[in-house]
Amino acid sequence: MQALALSLTLCALQLWPAALGGPQHQRFVVLEKDRPMKLSKLQRFEWANCGPPSNPAVIRSLSVSPDPISIPGDVTVSASAATSVNLVSPLMGNVTLEKRLGEMWLKIPCVDNIGSCTYDDVCVILDSIAPPGQPCPEPLQTYGIPCRCPFRAGTYNLPPVGIFIPNVELPPFFTNGDYRLKVVLSYGGQQLSCSKLLFSLRAN
Repeated sequence: MQALALSLTLCALQLWPAALGGPQHQRFVVLEKDRPMKLSKLQRFEWANCGPPSNPAVIRSLSVSPDPISIPGDVTVSASAATSVNLVSPLMGNVTLEKRLGEMWLKIPCVDNIGSCTYDDVCVILDSIAPPGQPCPEPLQTYGIPCRCPFRAGTYNLPPVGIFIPNVELPPFFTNGDYRLKVVLSYGGQQLSCSKLLFSLRAN
């Protein structure tokens, strides 16, 4: 994960779940009586690079605290990432979201732009979050981390910064449990990065 992934991580924390969008391929059946639950805790956060050593974009460090994170509440994030190539449009993103069921992992289909979705161009999504011509949101602007394409080759460092996470409503098919998220970024059919996040959700 690189500058783009830093931007997506911060956007996900502040604008959850906007960063998990994508075209709809499959749908769960959701009863009308179902209502979104409010996310109350996010805990046991872990990350890892999952691509081959040849991937040009990697996470060097990523820390999110405290554990658990109470929502609404404050979170401290620090990160370091690097890319050896420029990241430009169209930048495809494949997202796989799974939930643990015992010893198995169940893939969550793409439902209402959330779940295991494909982004045809992540750059377009970033433009909708941070429109061109407007300054990047804090703390990205302060530390010179871009929030939209192109992302220039280089190393990007985010020192520990505090972010407030407001109330978050989860879709009805999200339930308490352990989840893992895999994000693969590619350009022209070439994989650029692969990142995995593991976390537990608690909602009420």
